[in-house]
Amino acid sequence: MTDGEDHGIGTLADLVTPMAVRAAATLRLADHLADGARTARELASAIGTDAGVLERLLRHLVTVKVFSRDAQGRYGLLPRGEELRDGHPSGVRRRLDTETALGRGDLAFVALPHSVRTGEAAFPRLYGRSFWEDLRAAPERTAEYDAEMGADVAAWAEAVVPAFDWGSLGRIVDVGGGNGTLLAALLTAYPTLRGTVFDQPETVRAARATLAAAGLADRGDAVPGDFFEALPPGADGYVLSAILHDWDDDAARTILRRCAEAAGARGRVLVVERVGADGESVHTGMDLRMLVYFGARERGVGELTELAAGAGLQVAGVHQAGDLAVVEMVAA
Repeated sequence: MTDGEDHGIGTLADLVTPMAVRAAATLRLADHLADGARTARELASAIGTDAGVLERLLRHLVTVKVFSRDAQGRYGLLPRGEELRDGHPSGVRRRLDTETALGRGDLAFVALPHSVRTGEAAFPRLYGRSFWEDLRAAPERTAEYDAEMGADVAAWAEAVVPAFDWGSLGRIVDVGGGNGTLLAALLTAYPTLRGTVFDQPETVRAARATLAAAGLADRGDAVPGDFFEALPPGADGYVLSAILHDWDDDAARTILRRCAEAAGARGRVLVVERVGADGESVHTGMDLRMLVYFGARERGVGELTELAAGAGLQVAGVHQAGDLAVVEMVAA
């Protein structure tokens, strides 16, 4: 077998370095090197691995400038390696950890040809159950996933909060609102607004804690439920932030239909998605990730408009927020 060195298309496809980096993230090697350089044997003793094999992994990561190696055979952190520390602001370690929800999801890319052939998610092909079933089977993964999504929403909120006059709504329901990060940001920015997170029971507990910690429990609450069933009726706005891209067209229409039913003739459905600065240029990598994880897709405003029509809604406005948009829908 040759070494596979290739400076063409093979370089793009080579899996050795990406998986070596993910192994380092999973084993938390950077955290164990944070206080100073250590030998492979010292690291292996600390984390419970085979010292000889760990040495081989570390040597490769030295060649790609993740770690350094001194004359005494001690390994240390380079700037790339620093990014793999658990507390790094990028949060990249958790995303690359192959034992977390997102890390497990990314491993399903090995079954991408199955998705391309069938249009189905690859995740069940690898794990024997859907992403959501796999998440529910491990409470620690659920908590980690909710925290990860909360971090993403916090970044989105900087653009989303000022993109629409949320204060014009008296009460909103954040459908699939996760740990309450977005609702907390909206209630903080608009003091007259009231809101409810609607999500799975385990996640609702986290949302209540988020709202309480922000001092918003008097205007915000969280209730458990299933957004394929009836939603709390009568709110002025029903928010779907990064929800529809997790579902295929049939499921997404059902979710929109439930929102439309709850909103009635006067309420609004507010879909927040990354649609590109022009409203139609979706992120191609994320589009494939949604396919592999869920059999779902990223959608531009045009496709969201088609989904809305199938759910008895029409688009009343598109409020652009960089490459994000708040797509405002009302009863058709």
